[in-house]
Amino acid sequence: MNLKAQWVYLRSEAYPDGVILKKGKVRISPDDRGFLFADGAYEVIRSYSGKLFLPEKHIARFRHSLDALRIPFSDTASMAGIIRELAVRNDLEHSDALVYVQVTRGTWPRILGFPATPLIPTVYVEVSRFVPPTNEMAHGIAAITVPDSRWTRCDIKWLGLLPNVLARQQATEAGAAEAIFVREGLVTEGSHSTIFGVIRGTVVTHPLDHNVLPGITREIVLKLCSRLGVQVSETPIPETRVLDLDEMFLACTTGEVTPIIRVNGQRIGNGQPGLVTRRLQEAFRAYVADVLALPNSH
Repeated sequence: MNLKAQWVYLRSEAYPDGVILKKGKVRISPDDRGFLFADGAYEVIRSYSGKLFLPEKHIARFRHSLDALRIPFSDTASMAGIIRELAVRNDLEHSDALVYVQVTRGTWPRILGFPATPLIPTVYVEVSRFVPPTNEMAHGIAAITVPDSRWTRCDIKWLGLLPNVLARQQATEAGAAEAIFVREGLVTEGSHSTIFGVIRGTVVTHPLDHNVLPGITREIVLKLCSRLGVQVSETPIPETRVLDLDEMFLACTTGEVTPIIRVNGQRIGNGQPGLVTRRLQEAFRAYVADVLALPNSH
């Protein structure tokens, strides 16, 4: 898609009622707290063939992030209409797409504190074409481990992603597709994903707490494990035991269920996508098709 022609939504101090405009025309104040302090939250929703996948769960998580950051924003209910309009304007109403929603606290001088009277939040919504990483999902990816230098509220989808950016860049330079964070010797999550291991048929992943994001895909994977009769253990994986895993995979909005076949240059299991991972991939695609009433082709 030609980004210069892309239509996006912006609501800000300059546009208090909100406006749909071309992406190249967007102007946000340099005093916006998202620009100055990463003072805001975001959410990403996937659309399959023009149908949003579990938007209510993503909006609920977005609400959690905004509440945790004390950003008053009561217009989440209006997001569906805005997203539909953007999909139409961008000719994506029948295509696979990603929806990006970002809300910052608003415009205020560069002072660490913020006023007791709520500011007008800056709201940005973009709908863009998405091409699934089918090759990675089919053949698996390599990953590296990196120290988890993020703050201690990783359950919030906060704009401050510099540790994730640097970790992902380190992975890219090492010829890997994902960076796996390790905190105090334990695997937490990936730079943009939930990390799962499989050992003797049991799926293992970090429990939900402030060190990991409550992933929507994570939730579905655990539900599918129950349906398939696969045992689950929500316990952290020690970094020292990663190479002992029989299988490893990640789960996220963009990659669904993607096998991890090498970590730090070493094979996981036999170096091929494992049986449990394959079963969960198939079950996830069937789940999407069922929820959205789509042909089971994803």
